[in-house]
This record gives sequence, structure tokens and C-alpha cells, in this order.
Amino acid sequence: MTLSQPNPQWSEVDTYVTDLLAPADEALTAALADSTAAGLPEIAVAPNQGKFLHLLALVHGARKILEIGTLGGYSTIWLARALPADGTLTTLEYDPKHADVARANIARAGLDKQVEVRTGAALDTLPLLEQEGAGPFDLVFIDADKVNNPHYVSWALKLSRPGSLIVVDNVVRDGRVATPHPDDPAITGTREMFELVAREPRLDATALQTVGTKGYDGLLIARVTG
Repeated sequence: MTLSQPNPQWSEVDTYVTDLLAPADEALTAALADSTAAGLPEIAVAPNQGKFLHLLALVHGARKILEIGTLGGYSTIWLARALPADGTLTTLEYDPKHADVARANIARAGLDKQVEVRTGAALDTLPLLEQEGAGPFDLVFIDADKVNNPHYVSWALKLSRPGSLIVVDNVVRDGRVATPHPDDPAITGTREMFELVAREPRLDATALQTVGTKGYDGLLIARVTG
């Protein structure tokens, strides 16, 4: 999500890297175009970030992926393309309109047999996944409302196994995550998430600051250790 206007040089470097290493194809381009046409907020991950998620899932050998926050399915496509033929991805989207756009984008990418889009508040859907025995997931990508980040990480841990990865996007918030007493609930939720991860003995984590077409932000990566 863009919090401030990106530096032109950041965008120039992102474009250079993307053109060489993460060029768009018809399905990805159409996913972004149709999301914009449907009025979805333009907060999908950047192409090079999508490629990073794809490579992370590949390197990890993920066979079951959980995504919290689908939007138009752009990051979903990147992640699902890393799955083996018998792999699955479950993605949770609060807004029914967003979910419909995502389903169409995912189907056009030929991934609808491997991807399930569930609609509803994630904090209502996640307990259902637990009841159904849907886990453990090998990789969980969290990119939803930031206020509930601590709850999403707690649920990701419940639905994971030792060795699983948990990735949380938009954790730097234009640098404001370092503000001791923020007046923004999104930043408060993100700080609470950091504190939860720091004190949780079953998680080994770090966070990286990023700059680019999406402005100044960052992501957290945690490995479940037990």
C-alpha cells in the first residue's frame, strides 16, 4: 500500500528490475487492469514484490498456502504459480466485490482448480479453516487490514507447522511504525504485531524496509520453529 508519493528514482529502479526479472504477462496485466476498472484500490503488491513472494514459495517448497487479503488476486496469482500440480492455495477476502474480481482473474490465469477464494471477515473464516482441518499451511501471506495484524499472525501460527513461513506486508508504514504512541490504528496494530512476534518463542523473525513504486514500507518474515 502506498503511504506517500514514491521517490522518482525508486520507481525508476523498480521499473528497471521488473522489466528484466519480473516482466508482466497477459494474466498479470489483465488482473491489474480489471481490478482498476472495477474500482478496487490500487494497493496490490508491486511486480517485483510479487516475484519475490513467488520465489519465496518456490524455495520453501510450499504445497499449501494461505493468503489473508485477496484484493483482485494479483499476489494470489504470483503465489499460486509457485505451487506443484497438487498444491493448493486458500485466500480470504472480506469484500464480495473484490472476491468476484479475484475469482475471474484467477480463472483467467488457469489457477481456479488450485485456488479457493473465501469471502467474509478473516477472523470469522480462520476458525472455520481450523475446524475443517485445512492446515497446516506451509506459507501464510498476510496483507489485509493492519488493525488486526496481531490476530492474523496468531491465527497463522495456529494453522502452521514447524518450518512454516509467515510473511506480513506493509509493516513499516512510511517509517511511522517506529512512532512510540501512534494515533493511527493501523500503526498501533502493526506495532502490536511486532511485539507479539518478538515475545513468541515459536517464531524466529526479521523485517526489511523497502522502497519502490509503492513508496516506503516493508515486510516481516517469520519462521515457525515449534
